Amino acid sequence: MPSFDLGAHGLRALNSTLHALKGQTNETQWDIVNPRGSHAIAAGVDAAVDITVHGSTGYYCAGMNKQATIRVKGSAGPGVAENMMSGTVIVDGDASQYAGATGRGGLLVIKGNASSRCGISMKGIDIVVHGSIGHMSAFMAQSGNMVVLGDAGDALGDSLYEARLFVRGKVKSLGADCIEKEMRPEHLELLETLLQRGEADAKARPEEFRRYGSARKLYNFNIDNASAY
Repeated sequence: MPSFDLGAHGLRALNSTLHALKGQTNETQWDIVNPRGSHAIAAGVDAAVDITVHGSTGYYCAGMNKQATIRVKGSAGPGVAENMMSGTVIVDGDASQYAGATGRGGLLVIKGNASSRCGISMKGIDIVVHGSIGHMSAFMAQSGNMVVLGDAGDALGDSLYEARLFVRGKVKSLGADCIEKEMRPEHLELLETLLQRGEADAKARPEEFRRYGSARKLYNFNIDNASAY
C-alpha cells in the first residue's frame, strides 16, 4: 500500500501521481498522511483505486472524482466532491459549504453535518448526510437523491427541478417551488438502498423520512406572476 506524505512531497506531486493511475494498476490502495488542511487533495482522480486521507482537508477535496473511493478521516472544507462524476467519497467528520455541488454521479457520504448549500445544482449525484444540513441546500438541484438523517435549514430545495430529497428530522423552511410529496413504495425501496450504501445507522428506517420535490410551477413563465420574477 503506497503511503504519500503530503507534508514532505507537496500537493502537486501527489495529484500528478494519482492522475497517472489510468487504466489498470496494481497500486489500488493509497494512504495520504499529513494533509494539514491542504486544498484540492485527490482532485481529478480517474482510476478505480481506494484512497484514505488521514486528517482534515481544505477546499475541493476529491473534486471531479471519477471511479475512485476516497475516504477523509477528518472533516472537509468547502466544495468536497464538487462536480463528482462517479465513485464514492466518504467524509468521516463534518463538511463545509456546497458539498457535492454540481455532482453528476457517484455517492457522497458525510458522517457528520454539512454546512450551507449542500448539493446545490446536483445533476445525478447521491448524497447521504448522517447529521444535519444548512440553509439553501439542494438549490436548483436537477437530478439525483439527497438523504438527510438530521435536520435541514432554511430554503431547502429552492428552485428545485427533479432531484429527490429525503429528510428524517425537521425542515426549517422550504424554498421556492419545493413541496412535501407522498412517500410511495418505490421511494421507500430507493431510500433503504441509499441508507445501506451510505453506511447509515441500522436503526434509521425509511418510514421515518419525508420526501420533498418540485411542485413544477417554475418550469414556465407565467404572466400572472410577472411581478414575482
